Amino acid sequence: MEPRLDVFTNPILGKVVKHLIAASKPTTESSLPLAVQELVRLRASQINGCGPCVDMHFKEAVHAGEDPARLNMVAVWREATVFTDAERAALELAEEGTRIADAAGGVSDEVWANAAKHYDEEQLSALVCVIAIINAFNRANVLIGQPGGTYEVGMYGH
Repeated sequence: MEPRLDVFTNPILGKVVKHLIAASKPTTESSLPLAVQELVRLRASQINGCGPCVDMHFKEAVHAGEDPARLNMVAVWREATVFTDAERAALELAEEGTRIADAAGGVSDEVWANAAKHYDEEQLSALVCVIAIINAFNRANVLIGQPGGTYEVGMYGH
């Protein structure tokens, strides 16, 4: 499987990807737990069908100490008993933030209020940015047909 464009040699894509990676830095330095960030990245990537991002964020989360059994349950988080209420709120916000076009009103006030019960303003800001940035990566990868399965932990300086 070959991508339609090569992110690593294309000057435009390469610059944009570098900027997206740089834009992610404040979220990794925030007080939003890394585990929550990876759960959200993984769930959005699953929804968007982004193989390289599912591959990357599963492997990065495991490397950071996350239980693979919990990661396996992200796709069915509503039916799983392995997530905290705060993690559930983040996953719900990620789903609504990813599926904006599917909901007439975008992200509901109820979903936002539930997330706000568990996260302070800094953490909510980081959560919004994590969701927005992973969706940008997902969309670019799906558009160009970037295959998944070859990611190695730390490969992109994460």
